[in-house]
Amino acid sequence: MPPIDDEDWSDSDEEALSEVETSVLLGTPDGAITAAADLADAAVSRIGGHPAFLPSNEPSFSSSQCKACSRPMELLVQMWCPFENSPMDRALYVWGCAVPGCQAKEGCIRAWRGLRYNDAYAAKLEKKLAKQKAKAPIPAEKATPKPNPFSLSGVPNSSPFGLGAQIFGDSPSTASSPPVEEADEPSDNESDATSEEELLTALAATTLEESPWRSAPSYTPLYLSTCSEYLPAQPKPKLPPGVQVIEPLDDPDKGGKDVSWIAEAYENSLDVDQVFERFTKRVGFEGDQCVRYELEGTPLPYASDSILESLFPLPPAPPLPVTKAAFTVVSPAKRAYDPSSVPSCPVCKSKRIFECQLMPNLINVLRASSDTEDKRKKLTDEERRKLVEQELKGSNSGGSRGMEWGTCLIFSCSKDCSLTDDGKEARESWREEVVLIQWGV
Repeated sequence: MPPIDDEDWSDSDEEALSEVETSVLLGTPDGAITAAADLADAAVSRIGGHPAFLPSNEPSFSSSQCKACSRPMELLVQMWCPFENSPMDRALYVWGCAVPGCQAKEGCIRAWRGLRYNDAYAAKLEKKLAKQKAKAPIPAEKATPKPNPFSLSGVPNSSPFGLGAQIFGDSPSTASSPPVEEADEPSDNESDATSEEELLTALAATTLEESPWRSAPSYTPLYLSTCSEYLPAQPKPKLPPGVQVIEPLDDPDKGGKDVSWIAEAYENSLDVDQVFERFTKRVGFEGDQCVRYELEGTPLPYASDSILESLFPLPPAPPLPVTKAAFTVVSPAKRAYDPSSVPSCPVCKSKRIFECQLMPNLINVLRASSDTEDKRKKLTDEERRKLVEQELKGSNSGGSRGMEWGTCLIFSCSKDCSLTDDGKEARESWREEVVLIQWGV
């Protein structure tokens, strides 16, 4: 065996074995919800079950009705997702119709956001912002990365409420927001525990007693937890000395996280199978994911269809040369993400931004009973991989009644407005948002 040449070794050899964190949070099921307090708590994110509403005035039961058949739909997910530095409590609710005849019809999946002004946190937020304004500006290279609204645990007081480990965003690796109060103020910190308990009590106070929502159809409620998405690092090629590769798709504003998987442009030559193959490859790194969350991020397309055409349009083609002497080489056109086709908020007229998408595995999780969920945890890696492939291809229907979509893309008001119909500020709000659905291949 010839001796090992040290010059043949490269950092990329180790990098190929590492993983890179993206800017996406993945929502996964985390066991059945049995505690009555959690079921009534709007700050506990869930899969299935009945909704726990934020607005004190219970929304109209028609919010859950399918626009195709007018029947009440089951709650698919409820997510606790307040915007950063906002005084509003915020939750996102998504309902879906499982009637076969309603599939592929407009209004069979509906998403709503509920807002409620939080007086206690608004006072804390005002105090926090005043302190920040009084301090000297922090150099850009030392600035704290922008936190994700789901990072509710892992760092003391990293959330407005410290709501515990079962809430959407239970991932220490994504918790990066600074404490609301300064560490050198023990008196304020001591009062935080009392205020947080009061906030939790207030959140849990909304119940569905004597309400039509109580008798609505529902799936078994499961906790919805999150983790950061990690992807295998792309191996770097060994290049001659002095050669440099520039990757224009890397966005320095993403806090150093790898976003090349998301920002990758789509070539015009891609057909349905190739887009679907890229989707399944990306999802395959965490097959249990039911939700992908990336506020103001880029959706992961499921197939080449009208939704892909509208969100990833082709750029204008350059004029072709008309003379032989002017022959040029024209590069293939590439699609880039452009959400300008998504309707604006009808209330404040602001643009809507991508917030999250529902994944195919959610259909299977909702359909499965608690016993089936326990069996899934005992599957081997190979059995789990095959099951995920069946779910993605729609071959694991498990009955005549069920949803058949590939992914549901949810776009929300970028200003998260809380306005009445006549444009006045309101302490509470209940607004429907846009859902774009890509169906099975």
